[in-house]
Amino acid sequence: MDNRRQSQTRDHVSVDVKEDALVSSIKDKMETESTSISISRVLDDLRKGNEVMYIPDKVSIGPFHHGNILLKSMEDNKWRYMSALLNRKPNLELRLDRCVEVLRGLEHRARLSYKGGVSLSTDDFVQMMLVDGCFIIELFLKYTFKNLRHRNDPIFSKHGMLFDVRCNMMLLENQIPYFILQRLFQIVPIPKNCGQSLNELAFRFFKRVIPGDLKVIQERFNHEGYHLLDLIHHCFLPTYPRVQPKEGGTRQDLDCATNLKKARIRFKKTRTKSLLDIKFVNGVLELPGLEVLTCTETLFRNLIALEQSHCDSAQHSFTSYAFLMGSLVCSEKDLKLLGKQQILIYEKDKRKEVSELFRKLCVAAKPMDSYYRGLFEQVNEFKRTHWLGFWQRLKHSHPKSPVALVVFTLAIMLIVLTFVGAFFSVLTFCLHHI
Repeated sequence: MDNRRQSQTRDHVSVDVKEDALVSSIKDKMETESTSISISRVLDDLRKGNEVMYIPDKVSIGPFHHGNILLKSMEDNKWRYMSALLNRKPNLELRLDRCVEVLRGLEHRARLSYKGGVSLSTDDFVQMMLVDGCFIIELFLKYTFKNLRHRNDPIFSKHGMLFDVRCNMMLLENQIPYFILQRLFQIVPIPKNCGQSLNELAFRFFKRVIPGDLKVIQERFNHEGYHLLDLIHHCFLPTYPRVQPKEGGTRQDLDCATNLKKARIRFKKTRTKSLLDIKFVNGVLELPGLEVLTCTETLFRNLIALEQSHCDSAQHSFTSYAFLMGSLVCSEKDLKLLGKQQILIYEKDKRKEVSELFRKLCVAAKPMDSYYRGLFEQVNEFKRTHWLGFWQRLKHSHPKSPVALVVFTLAIMLIVLTFVGAFFSVLTFCLHHI
């Protein structure tokens, strides 16, 4: 009888172990299928010659630049931020143990978020997630609540440091999964006077560098995201229906702003829900206003890198926007024209740098299938019909006097000179974008 009981007991234990292993296997499979690789290295084609736009120079977040000796001073500051956050209430050891336990449970899912894998050991990986996650949460809290800051905090006391740290936190290679931040936010001690969610705190921190309507941006920050840059990217998704290109049509590009003006195309600044909401109506190209800041190139380049790393071509809406703007702005004349309409807002003494910025973005942004392809077709069709109509009017005019003949000849010369000028403008554009 005893032997039978022992056998039953052993069988019961064996079944339990198998069930636990099965549950673990199913859980791993679910995490693998549900987790999208969302954090990756910037593609070599984008990085070449522009490394400074993708590599952090003040603070590292995540594994790609972890341990960089050049960022050692900020690494020490990250530990101080974690200490301030976790020591906000008693029982530090108990709370630290809980954080480590939770992060160990999320380790597998977090590793799957990084393309190419992560070579860090389990302990090093979990510690990195804890330090970086606590640093970000405490940074958001200190930014929103000034009474939490210390007088000698380098991020807030050193001129330009906060701006640089914010820029570093928008880099594609400098991210941790957002679910790590959300889970930590649920278990770390948050000040009593903080009634904001993590998404609201993130919005407050980044809102100054995201162009667009702040109310709309705040609404979009409440959506789920893979990481902080992905949350920012969500703010730019267009709301206008896409203009469908003609079936079987060839790819068309957009002429520069000054040449479009010569074709009687006008520009108008509009208020929209997204920076990418652009339309062409009755010869008017309607675009939202964009204020060009010091960090605009860094933000735009990393949003382009995000799309080109793991989005199919149909979703390259921001890449298409950058290409559109780079096509419109080929010279300072184009920039000045759009500046008069308040479509582009920039410091006047930086006109040359801003013009160069859009030229470089146009080179970086090469959408396989532009989101605005149908809109380009609309603009080019308007140009074609405009010049065709003008030519027909000249063709059917019959100069019967010397004065009329001179006017007719001058008109023909004007058309020829216009086409020659357009040809050289296109040639200059092509040479600049090779």
